[in-house]
Amino acid sequence: MRGSPTCVAIAIAWTILAAAPASSAADDPLPPRRIAATAARSVVKVYGAGGIRGLESYQSGLVVSADGRILTVMSTVLDADAVTCVLDDGRRLEARVMGIDPRRELALLDVEAVDLPAFDLAPRPRRDAGTRVMAVSNLFGVAVGDERASVQRGVISAVVPLEARRGAAEAPYTGEVYLVDCTTSNPGAPGGALVDSRGELLGMLGKESRSNASGIWLNYALPVDELARGCDAILAGAVEPSGAADHRPRFDLRGIGIMLVPDLLDRTPPFVDSVAAQSVAAAAGLRSDDLVIVVCGRAVASRAAVEEAVAGVPAGEPIRLTVVRDGRIVDIDLGPRPRDGRAP
Repeated sequence: MRGSPTCVAIAIAWTILAAAPASSAADDPLPPRRIAATAARSVVKVYGAGGIRGLESYQSGLVVSADGRILTVMSTVLDADAVTCVLDDGRRLEARVMGIDPRRELALLDVEAVDLPAFDLAPRPRRDAGTRVMAVSNLFGVAVGDERASVQRGVISAVVPLEARRGAAEAPYTGEVYLVDCTTSNPGAPGGALVDSRGELLGMLGKESRSNASGIWLNYALPVDELARGCDAILAGAVEPSGAADHRPRFDLRGIGIMLVPDLLDRTPPFVDSVAAQSVAAAAGLRSDDLVIVVCGRAVASRAAVEEAVAGVPAGEPIRLTVVRDGRIVDIDLGPRPRDGRAP
């Protein structure tokens, strides 16, 4: 409902960040509200996996073709049985992950739709520091239906190589990004749009990251030319397709009642999302939110590593886990490994 009290999305920009730096009329030729409304029509809300241990289940995305292609950040949100994109007009469409670009941390989705308002990924010169911008995204999940995405106003502070970390891991992309002076490093904002005072797409808001040098949160966007290269590479099959995996054997943990936190990225810690009732795992005492750190003496740091380690246990031999639970180390014996647990 456009006029309802829940439609606080665009209001965020004007109440919190109204004191944007001044500029000439030539630099801001269109009314800000018109720019925001136009940009928001091509921003979608993306919902998928997550919901525990600080892993958000939502983010933003950009419509990049009228026939339903949506570009967003590569994240655990996309590692779900069903990924839903909510368009600006409130339509909820199931999305297919077409592929990912691990270096730029991009993912390309596809929904069944036509005549969508789309951003143009055509190459354009990089903008300089001081350029007035707007960040358009579903930060904090404010918009859930046909409410407009939230808008923040600011300027480009610098154009610099990205030197950032997420937890203990280095960000894989090290090329230039736009640093902005508005706080875009918020849940739900990754995948949103950075546009200039004419409404042109300048880049995509990046994932929550901390500076290597200072440890402070970085508010940045990946430039549009990098978005175009990543999108083209995915469509050309030059990067990893969705669901692609190496050929190392893995064990399907669902067969013994374990569902780990979705793991699109190898860096996602192997937290237990849920344990099936009356399963082997439930009988052994495994619990939701347990963090698996060791499988049969082998240290593991991801869902894939857990599946591979269990697959390496000879059939009939015991599966022994070590987990962290509420700050304590707990040993779990799942009993003998069944013979039919390899994922297809």
